[in-house]
Amino acid sequence: MKTRIALLLSFSLATTASASDETAAELWTQKCKSCHGPDGRAQTQMGKKESIVDLSQPAWQKAQTDEDIREVISDGSPRNKKMKPYKEKLTPEQIDSLVKFVRTFKKG
Repeated sequence: MKTRIALLLSFSLATTASASDETAAELWTQKCKSCHGPDGRAQTQMGKKESIVDLSQPAWQKAQTDEDIREVISDGSPRNKKMKPYKEKLTPEQIDSLVKFVRTFKKG
């Protein structure tokens, strides 16, 4: 009986993690992809026009803390006014999931 409960619990946690990742990918597609591209490289029309930084660059990834990324998503970018704040549109959990998603773009 204990084994079954442990097994069910582990499946539940795995499903929750997958759903969380899927939500971050969906959020990225809905809110971020048009400027930052599918891979964070900003090789989109808007990304090039606005000189948006390549989020996959190791130097950028190293220079930015999770809190830095969270702040830009929440409050907008002081560098580019077209990056509007999302704190009124996304929950803190959604913003945290996007921070983790941005970290998946890291090269090398």
